[in-house]
Amino acid sequence: MSCVGVTLGLGIPLCGEQAYVGRMIDEEAIRQRWEAVGSKLDERGRRLFSAVEVGTAGWGGLAAVSRITGLARSTINRGQADLEAAPLAKGQVRRKGGGRLSVAEKDPGLIPALKRLVEPATLGDPMRALIWVSKSMDKLAATLTQMGHPISADTVRKELVKLGFSRQSNRKADEGSRHPDRNAQFDHINAKVVAAQEAGQPVISVDTKKKELVGNYKNGGTDYRPKSDPYRVNVHDFEDKRLGKVVPYGVYDVGANEGWVSVGVTSDTAEFAVHSIRCWLERMGRKRYPQARELNITADCGGSNGARVRLWKVELQKLADETGLVLNVHHYPPGTSKWNKIEHRLFCHITQNWRGRPLRDRMTVVELIGATTTKTGLKVESALDERTYEKGIKVSNAQIASLDITGDPFHPEWNYTIRPRQSQK
Repeated sequence: MSCVGVTLGLGIPLCGEQAYVGRMIDEEAIRQRWEAVGSKLDERGRRLFSAVEVGTAGWGGLAAVSRITGLARSTINRGQADLEAAPLAKGQVRRKGGGRLSVAEKDPGLIPALKRLVEPATLGDPMRALIWVSKSMDKLAATLTQMGHPISADTVRKELVKLGFSRQSNRKADEGSRHPDRNAQFDHINAKVVAAQEAGQPVISVDTKKKELVGNYKNGGTDYRPKSDPYRVNVHDFEDKRLGKVVPYGVYDVGANEGWVSVGVTSDTAEFAVHSIRCWLERMGRKRYPQARELNITADCGGSNGARVRLWKVELQKLADETGLVLNVHHYPPGTSKWNKIEHRLFCHITQNWRGRPLRDRMTVVELIGATTTKTGLKVESALDERTYEKGIKVSNAQIASLDITGDPFHPEWNYTIRPRQSQK
């Protein structure tokens, strides 16, 4: 009996059954390499790894590698062909034409039909099947299926992502008609504010925060509470006739990062607005600016402090006469109230501070406002104003004529100065 040239590393040839045993495949070593490296590769990498292992193992290697890796023998054979073929393009794991066709490739009319369903259209258009209903994945899938394009809700979601669609809420962005001097007025206000601050004169931003229901009502937002122990509030938000609503009017000191909020209990009138400024002067302004000669006020173009409100100017004249301060007033153009600094430097933080807490009484409102702080050092003071402010007060032409008011050369209806009247000093 002749011997084959297989040894055990000692130079001793093995014959017959001994030679067969010496050539047994080390499946454990293949398994370790597969778990450590091969199983972590992509589809093409796994094919190539398995093909190399088969070539190294020799006779019986195809069956062993297939059993260890779980890959079909035909897949490993393709890997052996890949070893001899030219490299694929970067990122490609299959040769051209490989893999299952996508639903869009199998049904060319699917994507155009889906786009017609989700693209914006005029309400009531009879050609749009889902104009009057929420465009959920299930409804889109059902509608497409009825149109002859069978598809699942999950596939609809994937195709919408490919098309660049996503669920979006409404965005407050349209400000209505733009005044041609809108940006010029912003620049004008900024220049006046910078000049006043450089001269050491106070600059305040004023506005009314939205009215708030007082009582055991739900307040937007969330707050930390013991688990399963939320605040219990009224189911319906019917106004409490005794507590009614409160009207927070804010005065924000732009340079000092301080705010004052008068919490009114009657009406949001120009008289209330100017009295809130008066309170800020008495409580905070005089202490910080003892040498102030003038006060610069930035305000919205509408509301109780609107540019066309006669009572606003009459009340400001009274304030100027009382304090001896020259009042420089600058209004933001119509439709641009969100740019008023008090909105995003004071009011937003107040809303954040009382989120998720019912405003059960008036003092709760005052205390929550006064407790508002920020990392940038915002300081807020607040007080309840229980005075009665009548609505509908008429201002005569004679009263307007008596004002010591001068309009700026640039848009005098938005920018004007009120000086103390000599007879009132």
